[in-house]
Amino acid sequence: MKSLRDKHVEDTRQALLEAGARLFEKREYVDLSADELARAAGLTRGALYHHFDGKKGLFEAVVEDLEQIAAQRIRAAMESSLDPLERAERAMETFLDICTEPAYRHIVLLQGPIALGWRRWREVDQRHLGELVLESTQHLLDAGRTQPHPPELLASAFYGALTEMSLTIAESDDLAAGRVQAAALARALLSGLRSSAVHP
Repeated sequence: MKSLRDKHVEDTRQALLEAGARLFEKREYVDLSADELARAAGLTRGALYHHFDGKKGLFEAVVEDLEQIAAQRIRAAMESSLDPLERAERAMETFLDICTEPAYRHIVLLQGPIALGWRRWREVDQRHLGELVLESTQHLLDAGRTQPHPPELLASAFYGALTEMSLTIAESDDLAAGRVQAAALARALLSGLRSSAVHP
């Protein structure tokens, strides 16, 4: 069983994460202060720095949570089919759906590169989603459903295309239209790489 101290630490951390998620979704990262984030959680600035080393650390933790949830949803979509091509298509559709959701769109896609810097943002994103892309790509290759390019290179192409499309969707004035157009392009890219031995 957890000690009272452990539970207090966990509750404090969770309160900061929830307050951060609420504020980061509605506000611009640069406009929020550490004091405001701490107050929103009913805690002190010291608690924020103790658990997350400040605003940036809290923001990164919120991004990590959103990316982890996204990865879980994408994996569940993949596992709903045994066919490698259908698994890839369902994964892409689920990812594009997630990109239009307010919290993911604003925090991960719009504010993430600004707050974390492009390199760190990409590291976090790849850690959660890059492995799924590589796994899906390997399944396609193993089943002979896509042209025999090197798996890491093929995964990089898919990941890069989906990442850029997600950022374009996030900046779109019409999210629904942007998502539909991105899905059509993603399917076309996947179709263009199908193995001619399986799909004449």
